[in-house]
Amino acid sequence: MSREPRREQLLNAADRVIQREGPGASMNAIAAEAGITKPILYRHFGDRNGLIRALTERHTGGLLAAVRAALAEPLERRDRVEHVLDTYLAGIEARPQVYRLLTHPEPGDPSGAGNALAPALKQIAEEITRAVQSQVDLGADRDLLSEAWGRGITGMVLAAGDWWLETRPCPRTRMVQALADLLWGRLAAAADLPTAVLPAAPLEPANGD
Repeated sequence: MSREPRREQLLNAADRVIQREGPGASMNAIAAEAGITKPILYRHFGDRNGLIRALTERHTGGLLAAVRAALAEPLERRDRVEHVLDTYLAGIEARPQVYRLLTHPEPGDPSGAGNALAPALKQIAEEITRAVQSQVDLGADRDLLSEAWGRGITGMVLAAGDWWLETRPCPRTRMVQALADLLWGRLAAAADLPTAVLPAAPLEPANGD
């Protein structure tokens, strides 16, 4: 089997094991799930760090693409806010254990897992900043407010999403409404820019390459 399809099969196996066993899933368990020996797994990824990097690229790339598509939907502003929030929460809800691997390092884990989502979150903040800047009339402070809101919204949704995924206090739709209500004040009051355009900056790989 050619290298790329085989690599995808191994990543699928890693996803399944991590979903069952959590972020501490071993290379032995992943190799067994894939029906191979551990040396073959190492041949494809180098070590556990390499496997985590590959999983990071797969999942953050998909999340970035989904959020960007949601920002570009031709919806009314409130509907678009809710759609973007729902897209992010749905993304972390779909694979909660993988999300935990990328955001919460195991004690003593030298792999760098736990910070893996940071580059993707930076890009999400930049996408939101561009969307606000190009579509919402915020007057003379537009540049400052767009940057502040892009980063503030991303940080808020990260923290709130993390808590929601851990405690499940309500359905996802209710969480989306709660976060949208918090964001809606100045966004509701501001007018659309007369020349509003959807953000079109190309996505970069989550690892910055």
